[in-house]
Amino acid sequence: MDVSAHSMDSSSVSPRIAIDAMGGDVGPSVIVAGMARARRIDKALRFDLYGDEATIAAELGRHRPLVDVVTIHHTMDSIEASEKPSQAIRRAKTTSMGLAINAVKMGTAHAALSAGNTGALMAMAKLALRTMPGIDRPALAALLPSLGAHDLVMLDLGANTECDAQNLVQFAVMGAAYARSVHGIAKPRVRLLNIGTEELKGTGELKEAASLLREADYLPFRFDGFTEGDKLSRGDIDVVVTDGFSGNIALKTAEGTARFVTDLLRRAFTSSLRSKAGFALSKPALNLLKTHLDPNNHNGAVFLGLNGLVVKSHGGANAKGVANAIAVAASMVRNDITRKIGEDLDKFRAHAFADEAPQ
Repeated sequence: MDVSAHSMDSSSVSPRIAIDAMGGDVGPSVIVAGMARARRIDKALRFDLYGDEATIAAELGRHRPLVDVVTIHHTMDSIEASEKPSQAIRRAKTTSMGLAINAVKMGTAHAALSAGNTGALMAMAKLALRTMPGIDRPALAALLPSLGAHDLVMLDLGANTECDAQNLVQFAVMGAAYARSVHGIAKPRVRLLNIGTEELKGTGELKEAASLLREADYLPFRFDGFTEGDKLSRGDIDVVVTDGFSGNIALKTAEGTARFVTDLLRRAFTSSLRSKAGFALSKPALNLLKTHLDPNNHNGAVFLGLNGLVVKSHGGANAKGVANAIAVAASMVRNDITRKIGEDLDKFRAHAFADEAPQ
């Protein structure tokens, strides 16, 4: 069945997600449990599972409602966590990861999802799906917790260590389209990550990108200039754009800080009988904090800029995290994010060419 011809401009679409069942730290047990959790929330979901049929069938036996909405595609070959992308590409046609991506390429699935090797997934996806017209490099985008009404969209998070001004502008267009699709924000607030908020701060690439974005007021987002790393979670930004080197460091620092705060609180509340009593009184507030900082509630990074949708789940995600990543994929399918990015890029290029035309 070719799903590519189906309209994706409606909530009535039944997203079909191709999933690498063998990816992640645990494998099929967590993947299938996450699928079951996602399907309880969204009854329209359909799945193609790629991996060892016997192992997958055993897990589906524990989640009987999934049986009628899952098609198993058997393969014994999978990508190892330590495998180099250059090696993984050679086995794209036989591995569970490669076959899931190929389902998107062939139009039999709307999106692919894997919790496996990030570098291999990026390399395979780029080779199979290619970049969209007007996109030089795809970017990895993810959701980060914030004090605002929505999670923060941040990109690039490691796909491109070096970026020029045009790359950053393209990331802004893609990130804004992502925020519109996943959060329903009509005009997302976009900022560039920098070492200061003043216009003179930063590299030449950042300053040039800022200049281009200020002039692009015809696009469906609001460019608010620069931001610093300590302002990311305040809730007054919807999309933060940076190169993959800085973005990955910022992401890992934020994740490490969240774990540090959680561990520090745990140690403080177990240090004495009095602190344990305080913990009992503070438990509702602490549970709220734990929920907000739990990476499973923000799971689902997306490769933007490809001719197809690919979602990366964290390797250590639990069933709730996998379900969240599936929900991200389904939301992008229903909102046809690839079309939105294409339309916005066309507008940007049309204005750029008009400005360059001889008077």
